[in-house]
Parts: sequence; C-alpha cells; structure tokens
Amino acid sequence: MTIHHHSRVAALAAVLALGAAYPAMAQTIPYGGGYGSSSSKDSAESGDDQGDDGDNGKPARSSRGKRVEVTPYIEAAQIAVARLSPGSDTVTYSMVAAGVDASVNGRNNQASVSLRYERSFGWGSARDSDSVSGIARVSAAVVPQTLSIEAGGLAARSQVEANGASVLTPLGARDTATQVYSVYAGPSLHVQTGDIAINANYRAGYTRVDSPNVVALPGQPAVDVFDESVVHSAQIHAATKAGDVLPVGLGVGAGYNREDVSNLDQRISDAHVRADVSVPVSSDVALVAGVGYEKVRVSNRDAVRDVNGVPVLGSDGRLVTDKSGPRILSYDFEGLIWDAGVMWRPSRRTALEAHVGKRYGSTTYYGSFAYAPNSTTSFNVSVYDGITGFGGQINNALANLPTSFQAARNPLTGEITGCVIAQDAGSCLGGALGSVRSSVFRSRGVMASFGKDLGRLQTGFGVGYDRRKFIGAPGTILALANGVTDENIWLAAYLNGRIDQNSNFATNFYSTWYQSGDALAGDFSAIGATAAYNRNLTSKLSATAALGVDSIHRDVVDDSVTASALVGVRYSF
Repeated sequence: MTIHHHSRVAALAAVLALGAAYPAMAQTIPYGGGYGSSSSKDSAESGDDQGDDGDNGKPARSSRGKRVEVTPYIEAAQIAVARLSPGSDTVTYSMVAAGVDASVNGRNNQASVSLRYERSFGWGSARDSDSVSGIARVSAAVVPQTLSIEAGGLAARSQVEANGASVLTPLGARDTATQVYSVYAGPSLHVQTGDIAINANYRAGYTRVDSPNVVALPGQPAVDVFDESVVHSAQIHAATKAGDVLPVGLGVGAGYNREDVSNLDQRISDAHVRADVSVPVSSDVALVAGVGYEKVRVSNRDAVRDVNGVPVLGSDGRLVTDKSGPRILSYDFEGLIWDAGVMWRPSRRTALEAHVGKRYGSTTYYGSFAYAPNSTTSFNVSVYDGITGFGGQINNALANLPTSFQAARNPLTGEITGCVIAQDAGSCLGGALGSVRSSVFRSRGVMASFGKDLGRLQTGFGVGYDRRKFIGAPGTILALANGVTDENIWLAAYLNGRIDQNSNFATNFYSTWYQSGDALAGDFSAIGATAAYNRNLTSKLSATAALGVDSIHRDVVDDSVTASALVGVRYSF
C-alpha cells in the first residue's frame, strides 16, 4: 500500500503530536467506563506511596537507565517472503528505514517514544510500499503535584478482514495493509483544600483509519470500516479520606464523554453525576459504593441510497452519509446508576479493586489487580465495560499504557506488536485493535499482562478477551449491525535476551481468534512467531538476521501460510 497525500498529512500530524506533547499523570476513566480503565492504575507501582484516592499525580519512575536517552537510527535490509499455502510463491523486497527511540526518566517528566518510517521496494511482482509506525506516552508536571499534562500516540499498520477483524500486519500482507493513527492529549489537576482533595482532568483525542484495504470474501460485502473520530472526555471529583472529617470517606463527582464518528455521523454522548462512600474494614481493606444518575445517547444518520434503495459507497469504499436526513437515536438510557465493591491494598506493591453494579440498564462488572513484588516484575489484570467507538477504545488503551517502556517491534516488518516491554501496569493494547468496524459498540472484557526482567533475559505476555455488541439506529443501514456481537481472544508474548557482550536475540509470538456475530462474514484466526539474532559490528553498526512464520485461517477460503526471512544492518547515531 502506498500512503496517499492525506495519509502523509495524518502521519505528519501524528509525528508532531508524539514528538512535541508534554504530559503527566495517567488519567483514569471513572466508573469503569473505558477499555482497560481503572481508578487504581498506578496503585501498585514501586516508589509511589499513594493514598486512598488513588492516583496522586506522581508519574511512575524507572529505577534503572539514563534520565534522557535518544537514539536515532537508519536501517537497510533484504527481505524474502515465501507463500507456502495456498499454492507457492516467493517475493523479495529491499527495505530502508529511519527511526528514533527515546526515553526520559525524571521525577516530574517522563516519556517513551518510538517512531519509524519504512520504505520497501518490491522486486518482480512485489509492490512498493511505505508505512509509519510508532507508539508514545509522554508526561510532564507543569506545577509538580498540582497541574500536569499528558499525551500519547499510535501509528500502526494492520490487515483488515471482511468481518472487521484486524491483525497487526504479517509481512506477506503488505498489499492489503491499512494504516491506523491515534493521538490524545489533556491536562490533569490535583488540589488539596483542607481535608478535601479535588481531582479533575480533560482529554481530547483523534483517531483515523486510512485507506481501508479490506480482505474481501467471495460473494460477500465487507463491513463498513471505521474512518475517523474525535473524542472529548472531562472528569471532576472531590473527596475526603476516611478519618479526616468522618469515620468514612465521602466523595462526589461528575463526568462527560463525547465521541463523534465520521461514519454515518455516529455520536456518543454520556454524562453522569455520582456520590460515593468508602468504609474502612481494616488497615488494608475498604468497602466502597456509589450511586448516581447517568444520561447516555447514541445516534446516527442513514446512508445515501440509489434509486433502488441500495446504500451508496464512496471512493474510499465506505458508506456515504445522508447529511440531509435526520439523526436517529439508536440507544437512549437515562436513570439511576450504582455500584458496590471492595478495595484491598496490603502494600504499595499490591492493589485490588472489584466492583459490581448497574449501568446502561443492565449489570456491570469492572475492576483491576496490580501486583509488583519488586522493580523487575509486574502482573496486572483489568476488567472493563463501556460504550465507545473504535477511536475512543484506542485512546483509552493508550492512556492506560505506562510512561516508561520499550517498544516491542516485529523484526521482519518493523511494526509494533500488541504489547510494550514494561514493568508497569497496562502494558498491552490487546483487544483495542481487534476490530475496525465503524459501528459504535458496548465493549466488555478482561485483559492480563505480565512482565519480568531477569537481567540477561526479559519476558512478558498479554492475554485478553474482548466482546463488542454493536449499536445501530432502526430504519438506517446500521440497523443490520444492531445487536451483532463479535468476540476476540488474543495473546501476545515475547522473550528477549543477551547472548554475550556483542550479541542478543529477540522472539515474539502472537495469536488471535475472532468470532463474528454475522454468520455470513465467518470467523477468523491468526497465529505467528518471529525470531531475530542481532550482532554489534561496531559501537554504532549492528547486523540482524530474522525468521518468521504467519498463518491465517478464514472459514470460507483456504488457509494462508507464509514464511519470511530478513538480513539487514542498522546504524545508530
């Protein structure tokens, strides 16, 4: 795929946002409202002793490594891709790339950024292609402990299936690649007024899926692929700790979330107010409960139809929105919300939250568990429930990444993988990238991640389950998607290690199983693994040899199996 002019503009915007933003403490989405969100996201990080109110505005600090490290590089490589099934074919590429890996580890400023531009030149029948990939989380305190700003960004290339399933691009799928961009930024405020702690934050985000090159199934239309969306999210909460004013802790808060999706002018509007109470049971256990009022509306317009009533597709392959038609409600909830649960924090290295309640007119569950027994080990679990679009899901996943990490990249494609290498909470994007259907959905799921630094070896994994029930207005083309439920189980793992002073190895494994609620679209699964050997030739120059295999299964067509090999060199400045 060659990135068109508007793609280059989007890529440039993403690069500028990743490189210039200055953020701070990780925001949280209250009341379990987002992908992987948790009010105790940083509660088990070593080195930050937080109170009962959760995030105290201190960014996580890396215990090792330089305070500021910036490594630009250029690469050149020769790549061979062999299709093993169906049939057999081999194509080769020459690749050049330029990128930068950077990190900042300070008390008030922290950042992890990995950006890469790659250009591949195909030989024979292979096509030329280029791509931008990157991931970033940046944070900075404008006024330490009071006012901070955070931002994050993602650029990734994926393969989109006819049922909407998305998998980070195997090397053999360059001709059907789709580019994803997402950025967000916003301030956070923490003020202590006597016994009352006031926390507020705002976040604005933008997500775009460029050039929807969908793998089509014979005789079946592809789903409408997400185009772009803008997200606004604001929260405020005031609370007292148990024992400061009363034997119990009291709090009151409000929040507003809005996402505007360009496809068929879909809109999510969600506003709530709530009060909560915390009742200490022991020094490390508290019972918590909250009650409030919420108003949630989801709406969309219909597609333009031809004289035969058939929806019209634009030049980009997406449905054309009928701007002259009315906006029709597809979801309208207004009423009481509540939840109750338990918080357990035996030490600043262990934190557990579990909640059950009523939201969106039905039972809801959300919570988190974070365990960091030492500075080299972390284990995290998150359970989430919320109504969002693809863009909002990606923004929430980015906001829950740690600010100190190393990007895990596929050594053959150069693309980021599903997880970053980190010892902090929330180190995987996981199911957020699992589907690029344009329809708004209610997302429920669970995600777990583990990371371990053994000195010479580093290993970790992420695993999760994501369930999306799509929402569409009656009388519009999205009515066909209303109530359709897609499920995705995903796994990503890595094992990296040092062989000697001048050489190391890196291995990655991924797998995803996607079950579509649309019987005609069929199910999809993919599995793959890579292994790379790296050798330092000089202090600046290194050589790499890598092998990989990818297998894709679709219900209605033959399985696809490809093997890849790469030899290349990198010069780091």
